[in-house]
Amino acid sequence: MGRDRPGSTTRARVHAISMDGSVVRRDELATEEPMEIRVSAGARSRAVAVTMRTPGADFELVAGFLHSEGVAGVRRISYCVDSSSSGGAGDDSDDADDRVTRQRFNVVTAWLDELPDLAPLERYGYTSSACGVCGKASLDALRARGLRSMAGDRARIPVETLLSLPDRLRQTQGVFGRTGGLHAAAVFDPAGELLCVREDVGRHNAVDKVVGWAALAGRLPLSGHLLLVSGRTSYEILQKAVAAQIPIVCAISAPSSLAVSMAEEFGVTLVGFLRDGRCNVYAGADRITPQTS
Repeated sequence: MGRDRPGSTTRARVHAISMDGSVVRRDELATEEPMEIRVSAGARSRAVAVTMRTPGADFELVAGFLHSEGVAGVRRISYCVDSSSSGGAGDDSDDADDRVTRQRFNVVTAWLDELPDLAPLERYGYTSSACGVCGKASLDALRARGLRSMAGDRARIPVETLLSLPDRLRQTQGVFGRTGGLHAAAVFDPAGELLCVREDVGRHNAVDKVVGWAALAGRLPLSGHLLLVSGRTSYEILQKAVAAQIPIVCAISAPSSLAVSMAEEFGVTLVGFLRDGRCNVYAGADRITPQTS
């Protein structure tokens, strides 16, 4: 007997009010539910994070999150299961020892070869879908992890291709089109072809999902590729891009000051306000080539 899996949207009853009056109608909301991330090796298991997310691509979210945090050696990822007796107290039937397995779709375990040092993950007691853990780490911590600069990555993108990407992203945002309440992250290849797009109530979760897609598909590192996010860029998003070795990061909105500093430190081309046929380049402008005639 399985537990119902939460969907990416939830129906709601709303009062739509205007100067002409009020009507009651149905609406679709972006689902937001907690998900606990656990790591396990042998007989040892540890909860490392709880994040609010939009259900869907949960295994990619976990894979991307762990990769961004430097946790390696993931052998498999699965939902947790609970087993409970199907018989009541005092039931002496032949089936009394049968078990009913219930999927716990809000708890995901990553099985590792061995448990790593989990101290760096202690800041993730609760991760909000709205802002992740911005500001909880520093550039020094990333240098200590040995993340590589991408200053030597020779990725280039023509400006006309760059300016076309927001429209192409919007055309793929199916859940956003129904709810208006989701962020998106997308990976494009060096030729500007869309490879993967994922949606979530959290910007950071959406990025984890596309990085997790690449990790599970054996496509990391993403050298020469481009990441586009639908909101703003923070330190946290730049950290995930650097861990995945993505040299070009673009956003529909603004970057934070720490995101710009990190882009300069790690050789990332950082583009903001990419919309309406224009953009600002905050670092690595040499990767944006002039429009072809």
